[in-house]
Order: sequence, then structure tokens, then C-alpha cells
Amino acid sequence: MLSKITIENVAVIEKATATFGDGLNVLTGETGAGKSILIDSINAILGSRTSRDIVRTGTQKAAIWAAFSALSSKVQTKLADAGYEAGGELLLYREISAEGKSVCRINGMPATAAAVRDICADLINIHGQHDNQSLLDPAKHLGILDAFAKNEKQHENYYAVYRELVKIKREIKTLSMNEEDKEKRTEFLTFQLDAIDKAQLKDGEEEQLEAQKKLVLHAQSITERLTTAYAVLNGGDDYQGAVEMLGNASTSVEALHDISDEFRTLSERTNELYYTAKELAEDISDMSERFVFDPAELDLIEERLDLIYRLKQKYGASIAEILAYREKAAQELEAIQLGSERLDELYEKQASLFEQAKQLANVLTDTRLKAFERFDAQMTKELSFLNMPGIRFSLEHKSGALASMGQDSIEFYISTNRGEAPKPLAKIASGGELSRIMLAVKSTLADIDDIGTVIYDEIDTGVSGLAAARIGEKLKQTAHGRQVICITHTAQIAAQADVHLLIEKNIEADRTFTVIDTLDSDGRVRELARMISGDKITDTSLANAREMLTMCST
Repeated sequence: MLSKITIENVAVIEKATATFGDGLNVLTGETGAGKSILIDSINAILGSRTSRDIVRTGTQKAAIWAAFSALSSKVQTKLADAGYEAGGELLLYREISAEGKSVCRINGMPATAAAVRDICADLINIHGQHDNQSLLDPAKHLGILDAFAKNEKQHENYYAVYRELVKIKREIKTLSMNEEDKEKRTEFLTFQLDAIDKAQLKDGEEEQLEAQKKLVLHAQSITERLTTAYAVLNGGDDYQGAVEMLGNASTSVEALHDISDEFRTLSERTNELYYTAKELAEDISDMSERFVFDPAELDLIEERLDLIYRLKQKYGASIAEILAYREKAAQELEAIQLGSERLDELYEKQASLFEQAKQLANVLTDTRLKAFERFDAQMTKELSFLNMPGIRFSLEHKSGALASMGQDSIEFYISTNRGEAPKPLAKIASGGELSRIMLAVKSTLADIDDIGTVIYDEIDTGVSGLAAARIGEKLKQTAHGRQVICITHTAQIAAQADVHLLIEKNIEADRTFTVIDTLDSDGRVRELARMISGDKITDTSLANAREMLTMCST
């Protein structure tokens, strides 16, 4: 569960710490106080993408720290597999600079945002303010039902066969061209292969040609400089070169060779310089003789490079890519040429795979239809508790062509009033009803997943009175055995809290500051009274708040 989060320089929050506990944690406060910033900060610490715009104006960076305890075995395994310490606690850190750079740490060690997202996927489930609208999209209903059915294994079995079936169909389509198309494709592939083969390309050839071109372009300068270097070393008819002068120096010093060891060392050094210069002159002479400038050579190099350039324009960005393209084209040409024989094999394999996929799709369908019976009963029970009695759920199910998720097209239908036929959820439910239906879905799925913390951002949108009270009771029930964090504007829900945090916005010296405080019993009474009656807290609203808290504690 989330034990603590500290936020520094995020939007209007200069520095604030929120401490959470077991059970139901409620956050309340005026609109604009910073509750959404808290949710954004939690998303950021979990590895979500962030923008530098969240950095508080006038500061260099934003930072967020979070501590988690009572980690599930699944999260601990992920930590260990990723090379991080896997104890009972988890410390996360996220830093976002004003330039947009981001730093993540897991238990003090560097981490990528992707690694944080993967590890934290089973830590927290955040239900945002707009998630209720997802219920209006029938495409989301299948995922809800599958989550309840826990049919991951059946889907994996089906999808493995379906993926192979798609691959076979694609190959059949390629091979099933009509004769005219086959002839055109064969001619085209043959033309491409001939062009590449005729070039006789070699990997690394282009780099070698560029090096040769550079030598040829500088041929005159190279020849002149080698000639000069040789003349300086070897001398001419009317002047001594460095080699001869070093030889004279060596002979002179060598005459002192036997006088002392000091002269012997000096003699060896001058002698070494003489032979080094002599060898260098010979090497320069050899290189000068080997380096012969041929103007036609540059034309040949340019012509070859131009050929490679034109082939790169058509078949790849490098010789390696051109050769890879050639291999792929050769395989396609061979497949076309052997098409009829291969097609017979593929059609037989397709028929077999289709039967397997169909059987596995039927198994997947069966898990969904059976699960909906239990899902319907549980949803009816949850919605009845949430002050939506008499509601009827039904499943609009159609079987279609095999697809990645199976053969099923489903949509939740609902009737909110007795005597009315169920209609698509998107056409029936109001905003307040959607909030309760989503909470019922979350409650129904609560025992299915293994996520220790669920966050609801204004799940009470559009509800009040008895419905709001029932939502509060349901959140309290859901919080048994797990941590629930709820942002709310409704007193009936806030009264159910095990931990009540107040988010307040203050203005000092023309700057906005947000603070987060854990309320004691008196603080809770005043905050509930404010939620009931607004800014003008009266004795009546205070009495109502105390009564509300007393009723919720019994």
C-alpha cells in the first residue's frame, strides 16, 4: 500500500507530505486546492509520462518521493527480476527538471520510467474523473468481462493458434496472385535481382572506395610531399641530406666510443638515429614508387560510387541493407515459382488451424458467457446496495469472424426501471448512474485482482443524498483487506474515512501554496460541516457533522 508521498515544487505545491493508512483514506478540500496535482504526482511516481509544465514557476526542478509497504509477492518478484532489492518496502523517486529531463529511482538505484511502470503496474489502480465515460464504449466491455472471468490462459491458448492462422493466410494471399500478377511480379523481382547481382557488391566496399577516392584526389600533393621528404632525408648532387649528416655525426661520436661509457651511450643513440632515418628514406622512396596517379582511376571510382548510390536509392541505405533486400527478394521469387505446391500445403494447414482456433474460440466464449451469469448477479447486488434497486443487466452477444480477442462481440445492456427493456448502457445511464455502475464494476472486480491500493478521483460525480451515502459505505466495504484512497466533495463519503486528509490552498506574498494535513476528530467535524453548509459553518452543520461521524463509526 502507499504509505507516504512527498511532493516538492509541483505546480502550486511548494512542499507537502501526505501520509496514508490502511482502509479508506479520504482527501477533501476546496476546488482548485491541488487534489488533481496529488493524482498527477502519484501518476508521475508510478512512471507515467510527465511534462516540464508541472515544475513550480521559478524553481529548477520538481521532485516526488513515495514509500510503499506490505508489497505483494508479485511486486517483490518483479523487483528481484529487475535487479532491485525486494524487501517488504519500496521507495520511489521521480525528478523532473524545468528543461524537461526526468530521473527515476527505485530503492535508491537508477531506473527507467518503463521499468517503474512495469513494476508498479500491480501496486495501484487509479480511477480518474473521466474513466466513467469508458463504460459508454462497448469496446471496453469485453475487457471488463474477461477480467472477471480470469480467462487469460484460455485467451493465450487461442491467440497462439490465431496468430499462426493469420500468418498462414497472409502467405496464401501472397501466393494466390493470378497468373498475370505472378508474371509481372516475377519479372520485377528478376530485374531487381539482376541489377543487384550485376553490381557484385561487397560489404564495406563503399567505405573502401571513399578512402581510395580521397587518396586519388590528393595524389599530386602526396607525390610532391613524398618527393620533398625524400630529398630532405637523402640529399642531392650538390647538398647533403639528413641521412648523410646523421651518418657523419654517428662516425664522429663513434670515435669516442672507447674513451668512456658515457660516449658509448651517446654513440649508440646517434647510430640509432642514423639507421632510423636511412630506413625512413627507403620507406618513403618505396611508397613514392608505388603511388602512381592515374586520372582514369578517379573516373572508375566515381562510376562505382554512383552505381552504389543509385542502388541505395532503390534497395536500402547501405550495401548491407541492399544485400538483405536481395535475399528477401530471392526468397519471394522462389516462393512464387514453387507457389502451387506450397499453396496445397498451406490450404491444408489453414483448414487445420482454423478448426483449432474455432474450438479454442468456443472455449473462450464459454468462459465469458458463464462469467456473465456470475457478473450479472454480483452487479445487481452491488447496484441495489448503491440505491439502484430493480436494475437489470443483460449481455448483447454476437458471434462473428475470428479476431485477436476471439469471435465475440459483446455490449452491456441495462434497464434502470422496472418494465423497461434493457438498452445499451451508453443510451440509458446518467452521470450519477455511471458513477455508481463504475463503482459496482470496481467492487465486483476487487477480489479478482491482486492490487493493494485503489484510488478513486471523484467517484461520486453526479450523486448526492442516499446514493452518496451508499457509495461511502461501499468504499468502506471495499477497503477491508486493501487500501482505498478517495478524492471527494461529498460529506457522506468523507464521513466513512479511516484516515481523512485535507488539502488547502493558501496565498502568501502573492504566491500560492498548498498544504496537506491529516485531520483529527475536531478537524474532521469542521471539514464535514464545511462540506455540508459551505463557508458559513453553523452550529447546525457542526451538529450534523458530529452525528454523521457517530453513525459511520457504529
